[in-house]
Amino acid sequence: MRAALWFLALFGIAAAVALFAGNNQGTITVFWPPWRVDLSLNLTLLILLMAFGLLHVALRALSALFSLPRQARQWRLQQKERSLHAALLEALAQLLAGRFSRSRKAAQAALAQERTLAALDAHLPQAQQIRVLSHLLAAESAQALQDRAARDAHLQHALNESAERGGLSASPETREGVQLRAARWALDDRDAPAALARLEELPLGAQRRTLALRLRLKAARQDRRTLEALETARLLAKHRAFSDAAAQSIVRGLATELLSGAHDPTQLLRAWGEFEAAEREMPEVAIHAAQRMVALRGDLDLARAWLLPVWERMNEQPRSLGESLRVKLVRALEAGLDSVDADWLARIESAQRNNPRDANLQYLAGMACLKRQLWGKAQQLLTHAALGLQDPVLHRRAWQALAQLAEAREDADQASAAWKRAAQIETP
Repeated sequence: MRAALWFLALFGIAAAVALFAGNNQGTITVFWPPWRVDLSLNLTLLILLMAFGLLHVALRALSALFSLPRQARQWRLQQKERSLHAALLEALAQLLAGRFSRSRKAAQAALAQERTLAALDAHLPQAQQIRVLSHLLAAESAQALQDRAARDAHLQHALNESAERGGLSASPETREGVQLRAARWALDDRDAPAALARLEELPLGAQRRTLALRLRLKAARQDRRTLEALETARLLAKHRAFSDAAAQSIVRGLATELLSGAHDPTQLLRAWGEFEAAEREMPEVAIHAAQRMVALRGDLDLARAWLLPVWERMNEQPRSLGESLRVKLVRALEAGLDSVDADWLARIESAQRNNPRDANLQYLAGMACLKRQLWGKAQQLLTHAALGLQDPVLHRRAWQALAQLAEAREDADQASAAWKRAAQIETP
């Protein structure tokens, strides 16, 4: 369609020229004493058109001739710029391939090319970012080669280049990337305080990014800042940085570590107060907190209050807790049986009646009866428990309790047999 329109336009122009020039009788007379020249109007227009064309061609030729030095300079600068980008890509490719020496040489070549371009007054719009990335690649290669002096030198150059200069600055992401790499290198050197200091230099928005939070979590754990690590793990869990199971495992481990760091009941209460409601309901956390309270000779009633949600969960959903957690729960409750109140005794007795074949509950109920001097019932429960307990520690304690009951009855034969059975059980 466009070609047809062009043809129609050419035909129209040809027809117009034929109509104008075919019957044009006009003449132009040029007087140049002592001569007189008569020219037709058509010839005069043709001569003017040709003169314009020749003048245009001549001016273009002169412009091309005088622009040759500038074009040569631009060509040389273009070649150097291409070499610069090729060296930068080579440095990245060699770094990814694990050839760190070649990567560092390529990054240094890129820096040399950039300095050459700067000396030639070639103003690259991305020159500052190229310098930062070249220094960063060289520093990364030096880190892999364990050349910390070269790494620190290139890192400082990258930080200086990424800072504001002359009213212009590299993109914020470039500087943040340098700071994040510096934090990771500090972690590799096992220098957690330096890594945390690097992360603190980031803007507030960058500090909440997933990568920064992962680095903060590792640094806080290395530096034994358990509470800070726990808060960071919570943020990572909210950002979906881990799967639900992994997030719960990390939070559970940090909460347990925070409880283990308490050296008196006051510190333990302070640590417990730092937990969220969901964390306090974790069986591992609640059981460990109660065990620490018992070990620190603190408030046993408070410890049992922490264990109550776990106890109710075990009774309502017997399969929700594994065997190891059930054993730990029984041990934690057994440690405070001397001061247990009537409500807890009723809970233990009710749970044992509802699950008469649960050896762990039989053991706990038997020890509770033993503490209350209910010898007959304690004898019956502990005898059944000793036949079904899987945990070696509880198994040995059950036989020891049966031996003590036999001694209280002055039954030397049964006491000796029970002590012998307890001694035969190997405990970890």
